[in-house]
Amino acid sequence: MDSGGGVEDVYGEDRATEDQLVTPWTVSVASGYSLLRDPHHNKGLAFNEKERDAHYLRGLLPPAIISQELQEKKLMHSLRQYDLPLHKYMAMMELEERNERLFYKLLIDNVEELLPVVYTPTVVCISNSRRGKILEVLRNWPQRTIQVIVVTDGHGNTCREIGFVHCLRRSEAFRVFADNNRCGTNNEQLLNDEFYIGLKQKRATGKEYYDFLHEFMTAVKQNYGEKVLIQFEDFANHNAFELLARYGTTHLVFNDDIQGTASVVLAGLVASLKLLGGTLADHRFLFFGAGEAGTGVAELIAIEMSKQGLIVNSRKESLQHFKKPWAHEHEPVHNLLDAVKAIKPTALIGTSGVGKTFTKEVVEAIASFNQKPLIMALSNPTSQSECTAEEAYTWTEGRAIFASGSPFDPVEFNRKRFVPGQANNAYIFPGLGFGLVISGAIRVHDDMLLAASEALAGQVTDEHCDKGMIYPPLSNIRKISAHIAANVAAKAYELGLATRLPRPADLVKYAESCMYTPSYRSYR
Repeated sequence: MDSGGGVEDVYGEDRATEDQLVTPWTVSVASGYSLLRDPHHNKGLAFNEKERDAHYLRGLLPPAIISQELQEKKLMHSLRQYDLPLHKYMAMMELEERNERLFYKLLIDNVEELLPVVYTPTVVCISNSRRGKILEVLRNWPQRTIQVIVVTDGHGNTCREIGFVHCLRRSEAFRVFADNNRCGTNNEQLLNDEFYIGLKQKRATGKEYYDFLHEFMTAVKQNYGEKVLIQFEDFANHNAFELLARYGTTHLVFNDDIQGTASVVLAGLVASLKLLGGTLADHRFLFFGAGEAGTGVAELIAIEMSKQGLIVNSRKESLQHFKKPWAHEHEPVHNLLDAVKAIKPTALIGTSGVGKTFTKEVVEAIASFNQKPLIMALSNPTSQSECTAEEAYTWTEGRAIFASGSPFDPVEFNRKRFVPGQANNAYIFPGLGFGLVISGAIRVHDDMLLAASEALAGQVTDEHCDKGMIYPPLSNIRKISAHIAANVAAKAYELGLATRLPRPADLVKYAESCMYTPSYRSYR
């Protein structure tokens, strides 16, 4: 077992270069029918003549031999014939189940097209009924060298791209669900449904809930070691902040909804300064929506510029604890339009989850006192976006700097083409996690989030700015993630939180060398 938990790579497969021969191990050497049914080693029609002879594949495959590149071309053509994203998703999931490397090659080479479609959770289900036996449940998972765990209690609609993390780092990333199907549900219709497969009891709360989570957190460290990254995803507000506070000093933990969103939004704000001018301290930010995303963003901005956000102080007694630091003395306002007129913000940031709230009147108001108003409509999905890209550009006569949480197509206005930015957490969480892994970090520090933001903003070029972009294209995500990882790792070494020694001389090159490549391997 290695120092971080898990089993050492005794056969050297993960360390082998692409031109070295590897053995397709399963319980035994995979061959014949079993090899074609093993998604980790199956290459389909890409098996060459020698491999077909050596591994008893004759008669099990058509005679044609085609390259991985041609397989990819054929599959992308097929995917593009589907009208419904659900059908594309189902086709991609079927591909992952039969040919992992081809699945990841498609995702890496076509990331902008497939990222909105693909969600690939690899799931371990841990229910509240397994109290006292969580360690036993974790030990049932076959892979031992776990580096990243994504865990949720099911309060949100969790479908993050774990496969996307895998594209960037050769790791056995997996998802653990301690969700509403496993901790119970308050949905009476589900509780009375004979086909419901979840735990048929009311959701655990209070001491019972936190005891369950504590047993899980203890078991993870015991089973996988100190350096496994636990990413909290889609927890309810009151639980999200509490869990970060409880485990931030004892485990390597990260909350994507709070910290990931904050880091990617801060990166957009920093990049926007190339268009707006000045520093963050020269600008005023108005948040519409003060949940975990909004308050997380405000906190990271405050850390960056030592200033606080915008929640009226007169409401302080009725606020949740995580909102109280951002309350300021100001007369209460009754709607967003009045708030914009009273506060005169430079940037309007929407994290409300309520669609169409950045109305024409609101957008025209912020444009009336800003030459280049920054409008960030971050709520997902598209139907819940505070406004569309076309609305932002039209209502500001092409002067807005716009970014959203959901993707929008480019907009033509007055014969100029604007490319909306997407404040997608996928920019941050793979690179941040990657940086923590390659440095052997044992804790997540706020300065690492700032380092991730700075690295992402640094990937925005003058050419991007000319198109109104404050985020680089997602098609460059591997390069972007390598730079984020290097910046995060550098901060881990600087803070004395890195354990992988000695420190690599060139962290960007080291990050790139650790990245997963989906090309087929040649078999003995």
